[in-house]
Amino acid sequence: MVAESAPRTPRAERPRRSRRGRLPGRQDWSSWPHYQAAAAGFRGYWYPVAFSSQITGKPTAVTLAGERIMVMRDNGTVYALKDRCPHRGVPLSYGSQQFPGTVSCVYHGWTFDLKTGDLAAAITDGPNSPICGKVTQPTFEAAERLGMVWLFVGDGEDAPPIDEQLPEELVGNAAVVGVRIQPREGNWRFAAENGYDEGHAKYLHRTALWRLFKAMPVHNDTRIVKRGRWIYRVQDNQYWEADFPGLGKWSGKAWYKIDPTRKNKEKVNSNIGNTGGAAKINEVIAAQEFPGFASISMPGVLRIAYPGFIHYEFYVPVDADNHLYVGVMVNFAEGLATLPFYAKYLGAIRWLFHGQFSGQDKWMVEVTDAPPERLYRPDDSLLQWRKLAEDVTEERLEQLKGQGITEADARPEVTR
Repeated sequence: MVAESAPRTPRAERPRRSRRGRLPGRQDWSSWPHYQAAAAGFRGYWYPVAFSSQITGKPTAVTLAGERIMVMRDNGTVYALKDRCPHRGVPLSYGSQQFPGTVSCVYHGWTFDLKTGDLAAAITDGPNSPICGKVTQPTFEAAERLGMVWLFVGDGEDAPPIDEQLPEELVGNAAVVGVRIQPREGNWRFAAENGYDEGHAKYLHRTALWRLFKAMPVHNDTRIVKRGRWIYRVQDNQYWEADFPGLGKWSGKAWYKIDPTRKNKEKVNSNIGNTGGAAKINEVIAAQEFPGFASISMPGVLRIAYPGFIHYEFYVPVDADNHLYVGVMVNFAEGLATLPFYAKYLGAIRWLFHGQFSGQDKWMVEVTDAPPERLYRPDDSLLQWRKLAEDVTEERLEQLKGQGITEADARPEVTR
């Protein structure tokens, strides 16, 4: 039951306030020191960086968690090395392959083994160059999943199997995917917080073509539930209309929108999809028994469960001011059953959802400037996400100490 609020003084009768305003609030994120220091991203995770088809035998440059990395394919396998030749600092991504299994710097021909990073030759110093055997280039583990190349950026520890980090339902279930990778301005944390934010979709996205004919709630009663490595937004109640004292009525309904309360005038609530129930839920999705339709896990993976598909967003940190938006739409089907999804994705979802709808989020992330910030009740979702990031990072640092790796926090902090 929702408690009744005290009557408010009509706006016309309120005393005039100072033009200086009233803006108390949090001035920084020091309550979550690891989160505050993670402007360039959290280390110790796999991140998608490019479509597999984009990585060939020609070196390609990517930036991930502030690290400049050279990525290339050799004999079908993807390799990644630090994108800076230790000789004079020229990017290895400007180089080329002169010998199988290697990459050679464009400047003086320093040639590195792709697998180990060892300096195999210094071409301009001849085959007996004494520098060989004395230089090893830093390497990064690489893998391929969902049609994308993933890289692991850590602090010297071995990467865990990538399947342990993927959403559980993506491992072992047949699926067809639609993927969008887009470089975007704005810090990755703003993107993650926007994705998991409780309040924005019901207002910002009410004008999106994707939701044009579907009513959106005005507000919800929501709580955050943790299960495993994910935290879920659980909708206990959805309110489709509301009266605001001294202002008037606001409704998420319209004559041209599908009304989810039409069959049940008292209450419609769903935690698969965010605008009412569905006649049929995909078997794989139903089997997960998600507590809520929106969930997030480290290092910034959003999952939105709809009745017929799941939408994932991976917020890949590039540096303090840029990130990669990786949107993945997954339909759990195989064979001929995949054809309707292909048609729907290419004909509508790609430009409606991954385009205009997601473009509204892109806009907000670009113009967000926080902290300082003054949060409100629905922002409990953001607070719980920050707490999750803080707790998981603390656990990781303890694990690194157990492995004798104690310099994880010695890197300069890049805060925003």
